[in-house]
Parts: sequence; C-alpha cells; structure tokens
Amino acid sequence: MNLTVAPSAGFCFGVKRAIDIAYSQTGKQEPVATLGPLIHNKTVTDDLAAKGVGIIETPEEMDSGTVIIRSHGVGKEIYERLKQRGLHVLDGTCPFVKKIHQLVADAHEKGNRIIIIGDEKHPEVMGINGWCDSSALILNEPAQAECAQLSATEPYTVVVQTTFRHSKFQNIVAILKEKGITLQIHDTICSATEKRQREAVELSAKVDKMIVIGDRKSSNTQKLVEICAKNCQNTYHIETIRDLVLNNFDKDDKIGLTAGASTPPAIIKEVIVTMSEAFDNAVQNAGGSEEVSFEQMLEESLVTLHTGDIVKGTVISVSNEEVSVNLGFKSDGIISRDEFSSDKSVIPSQTVKPGDEIEVFVVRVNDGDGNVQLSRKRIEAQKGLEEIEAAYNDKTVVTGTVTDVVKGGLIAVVNGAKVFIPSSQVSNKFIEDLSVFKGKELDFNIIELDRTKRRFIGGRKAMIEKEIAEKKAAIFATLEAGTKRMGTVSRLTDFGAFVDLGGVDGLIHISEMSWGRISNPREVLKEGQEVEVIVLDVDKEKGKISLSLKDSAKNPWMTASEKYAVGSIVEGKVVRMVPFGAFVELEPGVDGLVHISQIANKHVVKPEDELKVGEIINVKVLEVNPEQKKISLSKRQADAPVEEAAAAEEAPAAEEAPAAEEAAATEE
Repeated sequence: MNLTVAPSAGFCFGVKRAIDIAYSQTGKQEPVATLGPLIHNKTVTDDLAAKGVGIIETPEEMDSGTVIIRSHGVGKEIYERLKQRGLHVLDGTCPFVKKIHQLVADAHEKGNRIIIIGDEKHPEVMGINGWCDSSALILNEPAQAECAQLSATEPYTVVVQTTFRHSKFQNIVAILKEKGITLQIHDTICSATEKRQREAVELSAKVDKMIVIGDRKSSNTQKLVEICAKNCQNTYHIETIRDLVLNNFDKDDKIGLTAGASTPPAIIKEVIVTMSEAFDNAVQNAGGSEEVSFEQMLEESLVTLHTGDIVKGTVISVSNEEVSVNLGFKSDGIISRDEFSSDKSVIPSQTVKPGDEIEVFVVRVNDGDGNVQLSRKRIEAQKGLEEIEAAYNDKTVVTGTVTDVVKGGLIAVVNGAKVFIPSSQVSNKFIEDLSVFKGKELDFNIIELDRTKRRFIGGRKAMIEKEIAEKKAAIFATLEAGTKRMGTVSRLTDFGAFVDLGGVDGLIHISEMSWGRISNPREVLKEGQEVEVIVLDVDKEKGKISLSLKDSAKNPWMTASEKYAVGSIVEGKVVRMVPFGAFVELEPGVDGLVHISQIANKHVVKPEDELKVGEIINVKVLEVNPEQKKISLSKRQADAPVEEAAAAEEAPAAEEAPAAEEAAATEE
C-alpha cells in the first residue's frame, strides 16, 4: 500500500499535556470534571467519562472536587468563580494560549483596544476575550476587517487564534494595515498548527486521495480538510475507522493521511493497520496479478471481511429488532436496532424477513462476541448522499421526513442522510411553531452542499414561491370579469375580506358584501367560510382581483318602482341623519330621503329634534328614480295625509329642497 502519513499528524503538545493531566485524575474518590469537553474528540471524552472524569459547563455545577481547565483556556472571570466555590483547579491550558492571555491582559491594562482574529464561537477565542473584559473586536473573515469601523487615534493590539489558517490571518492583517491605524501585531498561531497545515498542503498536492482524521467539531481538523480539499479532490474526512469506506480506495492509489491536534494516536494507528491489512489480503487473493482492481478482489473474496466493506448478505432471523445476517463468513453479522435505519420510526421486523437479501456496511469484523457488527443505515446514508448531490447539481426536488425540530430549523432525513432546513427556508412566510412538521414528509431543494463537512442545507421558500407564481398565472388566465367562482375566506379586515380562489387571493370590499348597510365584514363572513363570488375586475399586471357578493340579478332597485309605488305609504327604519333630512331604509340596499321639510307639519330646525336613528316610521313615497337610486319620502304626509295635502297647496316654494342639495344627499 502506497500510504504516506504526515509527520505532525495527531496530538499536539498542548492537547497531550491536558489529556495527561485528565488521566492522572482517574480513579479518584472525589468528583473530577473538565470545564467543557477536554478536546474535540468523542472517543477520548467517552473514555474519560467511563473512568470517572465528567464534564461541566459552568463552575456552579460543582460543589466540591477537582476541575480541569481544558487546553483551550478560559477567561479571567472563570478562575475567580472557581476560586469562590473553593474548587481545586488543575490548569490544562496550552502554554501557547496562556501566552496570548498575558499579551491581551497587558495590552488591555495599558488602554489598547484588542482585536482577536479567529472564530468568535470557538472556546479558545472566548477564553482570550475574557482577559480584556470581553471587549475585543473579533474578526473571522477579510470582509469583516474591511467593514470594521476603527479609530485612527486609538492604539490596537492584534492576536490570532492558535489554530487559525496562516494565509487567511495575513490577508486580514493586510486589510487592517491599509486603514492607517496604530497596530501592534502578534502572530500567535501555534507553530505546531502551522507546521501541520504546511505538511497538509504539500502532501495533498502529491497524492491521489487524502484522508483527514479528526472530530467534526474540531476547528483545526476542519481547516486541514479545507486545505487538503483544495489540492486533492478526493479528500475524505473521518472521525474513526468506522467512517472509512475501503471501497473508495484502489491498491494503486497514492494515499496521504493527516490528523487534527485532537486525534489520539490509537485512532490513527487503527486506520493505518486496517488499511494495510485490507491491501495485503487483497494482493494475496489476487495471486499477484496487477490487472485485477482492488474492488474486484474484494468482491471475489467471499470469506474475507474488513471494516468499511459494503457487502450483500441474507437475513437469517429478526429477534428483539436485532437482525442476523449470513455473509458467507465464518461468523454471522448483526445489525442492531440503532444501526438499522436513520428513521427511528422504521421497525426492522416489519421491514425485512428471513431469506431477504440486503446490502450492509461492515462496522467491525469482531464485536467482541465473535459476531460481525453491521450497519444498514450507513448504506442508506450513502445512497441519500448520492440523491442529495444529484438534486443539488440538477436543481431538482428531494423528499425527506422531518425527524427533529432543532434550534433554528428542521432536520429532515433523505434516505438516511440528514439535511438541515433553516426556519427561514421552511416556508415563504413566518411559521411560529415548527413542531407541526415533525414526522411529516416535505419536498425541498438542496440549496447548499459541502460533502467534506457533511453539510447539507435544504430550502422550500423558492420552491413554494415558484408554485404560487405558477398557480397565480394559471388562475389569472381563466378569470374573467362577470364570472362566478367558489372560494374560501382566508382573512378578514376592517375594509373587506380576502378570498382564496385556489392559490390566489381576491378582495371583496365591504361595499360589495351586501346590498344593505354593514359596519364590519364579520357581520357577513367568517374565516374559513366557502363563498360564491362574482369577479368584478382582474388586473394581471398588478396581480389584483376585485370580487363581490352582490349578485346583480338580486339588485333590489330593479323592483323598487313596483314595490314602492308613488303615493303609497310604507314602513322604514331611520339609518342616518344629515343636516337637510334623514335617510330611511325601506329594505336592505334601498334607502329613501325624508327631506327636513317633510319630517313634520311644522318648522324643523334639526332632524334629530324629531327623529332618532333606529326608529321605525311610516313614510309616503313621493318619487322613485331606480336609475339614479333615489326615492323621495315624506313622514308628515304619511302622518296626516289630509291636512298635509291642504298645507302643500299653501306652502311657499322656499321650503322645497334645492335639487342640487338632494342630489348630494343621495350620493352621500
């Protein structure tokens, strides 16, 4: 096997020192804990937990015992809180980080403003900031440096996160220098980090495939992955041997290997030994032939298994939701419930049965009990990754099941691969309670993909907006003024109601809800109600639709002349007062005017002196004009028709309402 391991791969001095301190405290009777995870490596933290070294997030979580400060270091205030609680402190802060703490504390005391170049969420940077009362300006990207508002009269001291990429640090410093400010720059990138990154650059440029080992939460490991991926397209990031798919490698490949500062030597050794054994066995099985590929050799070997293999087997039995599989190997394989599917709702006994042929991933050849530990969900995840990549490249839609509601969004599983859907991308409008989506299938696009980091971001906003736009276009193409449509009241306002016509909302103005008078749309409609509406107008350019509930065939003015014949006496309700008279509703949609001169057989100063709104009165019809929607009424003639007739002959012309005044009242 042509495998080259970077000389500086694995634990750095600072990390090893902190780990040695932690292991020296195992087996103690008193409580022992690290303040935050000791390093970004679950294998190490799990092992320490098993040996009695726990994890706390704040000093207040312990009443007594020993607290170990991790290599990232903490702020000054944390030391004071630990002291106040009387806890025994073992300081595992990396000496390089300790040096930064002192630089920052001294500069802050002198009155210098502190600039930290690094990730503001990284525990090391948070600890450094704690030595200047958390007042530092933190820059992680060149763009942030360009936008930073800095004073030309204020001195600045610059430090940098120990694991920061050196080239990026130089770019940010160059931008700061262009601002013409007073700078005191300290290049505090750890020499071991710089050396590891330089080796990664050189090695990844010479090999066909590159393996980077380290925890996915580790900052320095992520930077190694980014560096290697730039030079070598086939860069694989794994945390342990369990993540390594051997079928990705061929015996003729030139393979490079490096590891982050938090990766234990045992994990690196396990990867190297496993790969070496796999290649040695493959060569032996091939009989020395140079024409047979590594993949072919694995397929032809039915009795040899290695960690990372993807093979086919036959289900023997399903017991207690644990699946036994015949692999043609000396031992049977076992798929635990947790490794069967990423979808927790999937039940193995309802999915497979004895005799079924299934594809499995070999997690471990010997699980300690002589069985082969297998996984089916890793196969799903691989297929899910392929589906996600195809959807991202082809801009097509994928379907996933929402398994979790997390801070900031949803987690959906696509054939075993997890996709994060931010809350801003769940819909085209704000959704307060995302838990309504849990357990549901959703269609979405892949809007961001980074396979190296296993970062997949899904989005539904653009897809929903596109669907709405297509529905709108289809509906607008069929809408015509004068036609009737069924719709659902989607929203009520003081001025009207919005009605969903199947993806597009139209507005019924309050004036178009009834032939009669209404003061609020809620008197006529309620949200969710199905209604038949009449299309009044369609403005495709502005995307507006005007609707009405008033059917012209039911217009009460069409029969007003017949129902309210001139000279007849009818009953009505006073609905509105004006200075020159009162409007009386004869039926919903039909009002008549009783002029002030027609209210009583005497001089009336104000209509309110004789009438009140809501009062039922008898009136005589004097004139009907359906075209102009006007009816003239008289109360005094209805009350005393004989006397009124005589008085009408003697009444001076000055009492008659001017035509313009009456016309204005009717319009109002």
